[in-house]
Amino acid sequence: MTKRIEPRDPNWEARCRASFERQPICRTLGIELTRLEPGFCEMRLPFRADLTQQHGFFHAGMVTTLADNAGGYAGYTLMPAGSEVLAVEFKVNLMSPAKGEVMIARARVLKPGRTLTVTSVEVFMLDGGVEKDCAIMQQTLFCQQPA
Repeated sequence: MTKRIEPRDPNWEARCRASFERQPICRTLGIELTRLEPGFCEMRLPFRADLTQQHGFFHAGMVTTLADNAGGYAGYTLMPAGSEVLAVEFKVNLMSPAKGEVMIARARVLKPGRTLTVTSVEVFMLDGGVEKDCAIMQQTLFCQQPA
């Protein structure tokens, strides 16, 4: 059973959604924020041919961008009002080609901290109605405290 983590900001959801709306890269790529809970975020990226590499799969940069954003917002849900979030480190294992109709990233906070937060992000491809493992990311986030 996963322990529920309480956010430090009662307005965490509005703050996170407003931040997401200010992300030009997410708009450009078509990333959708589909689920947000304290310590959890799900994002989706529908397939587009212009986001692929030479074999017709999503480019690894798209996999990493989706995972990074999902992990960042999972962590940001637990940060205090007025703070900002920045990724300071991540490692990605690409387990299978990113082939399918929709890429899905589900991120969970493993260890929230005052300054550093660790997340785990699983990336799946929805292909023919079935979710298939694609990648996994472990990420460290920095919480820039309000002045």
